[in-house]
This record gives sequence, structure tokens and C-alpha cells, in this order.
Amino acid sequence: MIQTLSDALAERGYDTLTPVQEAVTTAELQDADLLVSAQTGSGKTVGFGLAIGPTLMGAEERLPAAAAPLALIIAPTRELAFQVSRELGWLFAKAGARVATCVGGMDMRDERRALDRGAHIVVGTPGRLRDHIQRGSLDLTSIRAVVLDEADEMLDLGFREDLEFMLGEAPAERRTLMFSATVPKSIATLAQHYQRDAVRVTTLSDRSQHADIAYQALQVAQADAENAIINVLRYHDSENAIVFANTRAAVNRLMARFANRGFAVVCLSGELSQTERSHALQAMRDGRARVCVATDVAARGIDLPNLDLVVHAELPTNAEGLLHRSGRTGRAGRKGISALIVPPKMMKRADRLLKTAKITAEWTTAPGADEILRRDEERLLADPVWTEAASEEEDAFAAKLLEMHPPQAIAAAYLRLYRAGHSAPEDLASPTAAAAPRERKPFGPSVWFALSVGRNDRAEPRWLLPLLCRAGNIEKDSIGAIRIQPTESFVELTESSLPGFLKAIGSDGKLEDGVTIRRIEGTPDFARHSDSPPAAKPRPSAPRKPAAPRPAPTPQAAAPAPHAGAGAKYAAHPGAPQKPARAAPKREAYESRPAKHDAPKKSHPPRDGDPATSAPRKAKGDRPYSHAKDTGSERKSPARVWGQDRAKPAAGAAKSGSGYKGKPGGPAGKPGGSGKFGGGKPKPAASDTSKRFKPPRGAAKAKPADRAGGKRRDGGHDVPKRNKP
Repeated sequence: MIQTLSDALAERGYDTLTPVQEAVTTAELQDADLLVSAQTGSGKTVGFGLAIGPTLMGAEERLPAAAAPLALIIAPTRELAFQVSRELGWLFAKAGARVATCVGGMDMRDERRALDRGAHIVVGTPGRLRDHIQRGSLDLTSIRAVVLDEADEMLDLGFREDLEFMLGEAPAERRTLMFSATVPKSIATLAQHYQRDAVRVTTLSDRSQHADIAYQALQVAQADAENAIINVLRYHDSENAIVFANTRAAVNRLMARFANRGFAVVCLSGELSQTERSHALQAMRDGRARVCVATDVAARGIDLPNLDLVVHAELPTNAEGLLHRSGRTGRAGRKGISALIVPPKMMKRADRLLKTAKITAEWTTAPGADEILRRDEERLLADPVWTEAASEEEDAFAAKLLEMHPPQAIAAAYLRLYRAGHSAPEDLASPTAAAAPRERKPFGPSVWFALSVGRNDRAEPRWLLPLLCRAGNIEKDSIGAIRIQPTESFVELTESSLPGFLKAIGSDGKLEDGVTIRRIEGTPDFARHSDSPPAAKPRPSAPRKPAAPRPAPTPQAAAPAPHAGAGAKYAAHPGAPQKPARAAPKREAYESRPAKHDAPKKSHPPRDGDPATSAPRKAKGDRPYSHAKDTGSERKSPARVWGQDRAKPAAGAAKSGSGYKGKPGGPAGKPGGSGKFGGGKPKPAASDTSKRFKPPRGAAKAKPADRAGGKRRDGGHDVPKRNKP
């Protein structure tokens, strides 16, 4: 090992190395790529710092002048990146190393200036590191070692693409070290692609759990989950404790609850800025805060020196989350407690979670108020303040107190002041009593009543019960069984409530509009009132309703035809093929009904243009649209006269007036369409848009004689030409 690194370890009080630190610093693995798995809190950060030391420094005791980075450390979270930066800072301090950080949420300009000044080791999160590489502010050409800390977590967070990009940009002759608590298949695949003959190093023992962490599963009542957390914090009175929740909303709620109870508390979640998160962790390290409520963002990499209690306010989603949460305590040989709050509904899930994680937990209950008060007394008596020498000022004040009060009163006042500085413990209900079903008392002698409403009236117990209590002036405990039948309902009442009930409902037995009640003798025969039919007698079918009389068919409709409609059309022409007749319908009433297409059609006068016999049909342009403006918009053509031929005019025929629609005469009944709209120059084709006319907005209303044609059958428009001013 390099001497400068050994001196730094000695100053920090490292007498012996942890198993993972010894494994990665062996001479055989000095130049090899490593895939390392070890328990949380086993010293992996210092381990890979010692492993890359010879790669960066060689045989020298100090690093060369800072220029392009020599090592790249990638961490999943900002907190872990800052922690790795601090650890490597003191480890390589005597070697003259300069460590730079690149994490999301910090000022990118400051990070760019630090990289321009030169750095030996760069520590950062995947997204920000990739951003610096793509912008050209981070040069990877001189990289000798790349370390992926908590590689499995980075893949779970969706950083695979960023990791592959950075590993692809780094030189091929680099060393690649992957450190992870677990090595799933995704990590093994990543190692195969970006490591060269990686050596698998594991220090995970065959023990089922971390030896320095004591697991407790605390059974609590459903309503006492948060109260149990308060009692756990009060009972242990730890210098640093973390309470884990699954959501940000739960974190905010617990933080407000603990702050109201007098705890020095901070929170840590993804919705906070990096500055707020850094201040929260610094408050925990300084002692200004003793409780941190956090989501799983603090489950990895957070190392607080005096953290000896982890409380799971909500169970983690998987076994790995449980191990990483609990791994915040019991680090570097220190002892710790991991307590799971388990309501009755979470018993089976907690048991499966512990079995999957191979953890043996002590199943117990949360400490009660009496236990906490006794623990306070023990801590008070064991406080070193009793053995410290008193100053002259303190002796003078103590003598003054003894003159004013007896020693017993002084001791009692001191105890009250001590307890006043702490949150009062909560009185918890027994979890087994809360989970036990409530025992129903015997109902006793009863009387049955019948109500005039039943299932057919949509009667339900949820509105019959309050109706009986309100109208009969009784309590709900006086009401027993309620049986809903098709036409009436039966209710059981206690005999003790009978006098008051009868007096309240009166002699008419009216509960409310449309609902009456009467007393019956004995127990009702529910089978007789049931709506299910007897087994021996089949349910009679309802008689078929006679068909309504139909009107007598007309002579035209009564004509024999194989089929109404299309068949009648063929039958009207001699020699036309006849369609086969359809099967006759079953009902006679249907046979007597006239067919829809056989109904007599309306007769229309002939349209021969003779004013004496019929009025000529007006063209669209002859209609006085007095309500519309002449804006050049399309208008629908008038309805076609019944039976009128749709034949188009012959090709090349002149279109005069409205005669192009197949009507004789022009707009005013003039034969040939003479005048302004007839016999003139042919109009341009509809497809020639240049010849169309669009009047200006706000044009005056057109007179009936100024409109022509409308919409042609070929889809175009006939619009009259106007003289330009």
C-alpha cells in the first residue's frame, strides 16, 4: 500500500482493514477489473479508493499536477456523490489530490471552472457527468480508472444509457471497478460488455443478516402506527435516527407531527433542492437535528456518524430496500437497531419480506408509556453530570436551594424539569385487542313487526334502520334482524323498547308517507313471503296480448305480389322475372299489415309548363332570399320534384337559365330561357377557379331577379357576372 494512503488511514483511526478493503488491495488484483459485492456499511468507499491508488499514482507517493482527470467515480444519488468526495478527499489529501464533484442541482458553471483548473478525481451523478462530457468540459482521454458505486441502484433508476455512454467514451485500456451490494443479472451483463476479464470479489458471508444490526418487528394497532414511532424515538433517545416512508406526502406529514411533539427533525426527499438536502444532512451531523424523515433517496450512501436507529414507518417495497435502509446503521463496527412498524394488515407482508431478505427479526410490541418513563429515569441516574465537580457558583446556588426547599422537593422538581424537556409518551392500544372481532351480546326476548315496503319498493336496511330509530324514538341496539321480502319487510325489536316504540308511532302505525308498520304474532314465515316459486309448480307464463287491429288494406296494396317493395316493381312490368315469395310470417296480424312500399303515392299535377294547369316551378335563383346576404357562399339546390327525371343535358348543349336542370323554360316561365339568364354565352367550367366571382364583404342584399341557378349537378356554381365600377 502507498505510504501516503497508509498515513491517512492511521490518522483516521483505522487499525485494521475491513474484509472488502483487504480483498480489493491484494497484489494479485492491482491491475485487474473488479466486480465487487459486499454488505452495506462495510467500507466500500475507502476500499475502491485504496484499489485505484496504485493505478493513479504508480510507484510515486504524490500525484502529478492536476490536469485532465485520472479517475471517474459514478454514484446514483447526489448525497452519495458528496459523501464519496469527502471520503476520497481525506484519503488522498497527503498525496496532493484534487477532487471535483459534478452533480445535478448544483451550479454547472462552478463545476466547469473547477474542471478547467484541473482535477485528479471527478465524482458525480450519471446525468450531470454525461452533460459535461457532451459539452466538452469533461475530458476523458486521460482516464485510468472508472468506478461504478452502487451499480445496481443506478440501473434500477434508469441510468443504463448514461453509463454505457460514459464507459464507451473512456479509454479502452482503463480499469473498471463495479461495487454493489447485490449482483443481479443486469450488472453481470454490463460487466461482460465493459470489463476485461473481471475478477469477481465477494465478502458476503453465509450469515442471514448483518451481525451489527438488531431487527425488530413491532406489532401495533392500525390507529397507533404514528404514535408507536414517537414512542420508539423516545425510548431509544438516539443521537441520530432516520424514519423511512414510501412517499413524499408521508414524509411531510410525519415531519410536521414530530415537530409538533418537540423533536428536532429535518426531512429528506426528492422534492427538495440540493442545497436543502445538504443543509438537512449537515444539521444531523452537527447535532442541531436528531431525527431525519426521508424517502428511499436516503437509503443508499448516507453515512451519519452517530446513527444507531432506523425506523420503517412504512414497509419497503422489496427485500433489497429493507437491507439498504437498515444499512444506514451498524456501519464500521457500530451497533444499530432497525425497527419495522407492522400494523395487523401488514403482518403477512412483513413476514414474507423478512424471509426473502433472510433476516431473523424479534417480533414484539412498541414500548408503552410506563416503559419510556422508566427508561428516562435510568438515563437520568446514569447521566455523568452527577459525578462532575461543582463550581463555586453552583455550590452557592445549591446551598440557597437547600435553605428554601427540602432535598426531596428539589429532587422532584428536577425530575419534572427533565421530563418537561422531552415529548410525552403515547398510550398505545394492544394490537391483539384491536384486531380481535367485537363480541355481540345476546339480543334477548323480541317482537316482530311488518313494514309495508319491500324489495319491490327498493327497501334496504341502510334506510329502514334510521327510519325506525327516528320515527319510533329508539336506539339502534334495540333493533335486531331486518328481513327484506318482495312486498314487505320484517323487523325484530326488543320487548323492552316496545312500549316507547308503540307510543311514538301512534295507533295508525305510520312511519312516514307511504310506509306503515304493524305488529305480528310469533316469527314470520319467511318461506311463504319469499319470491322464489315452488319446485312442484312451474311458473305460469303470461298470456299473450292480442294483436291490435290493423286498418284494411287499400286496393293497390291488396294486389297479390310475391314480395312487397322490389317484387311489386318487377310485377308492374310484363315479362319481368318474378322473385320467389318469402315464407309467410307466423303472426296473422303481420300478414294483414300493408307493406311500406305498397302505400299509395301522392299524385302530382303534370309539369308541362302550362300556367292554366300547373304553376311553373321556380328556379333557385328566383327565390327571394330576403334574409341572406349575397356573400357568394354555396347554397343547396332545391328539392327535386317527385318522379322528375334526373337525366343530365346532352353533351355540348347550351345551358340557358334553369333549363339545364331538366326543366322546360327559364326562371320566369319563359320558354328557352330568354333574357338575362337564357340563350347567352356558355358559363365557364366549375373547375376553372379563376372565373369564379367572390363579392366583397358586406355586399348589398340581392334582388330575386339577380340570382341564377345555384348549385349545378356537376358540383360547380353558376354565379352571374357583375360589371366592374
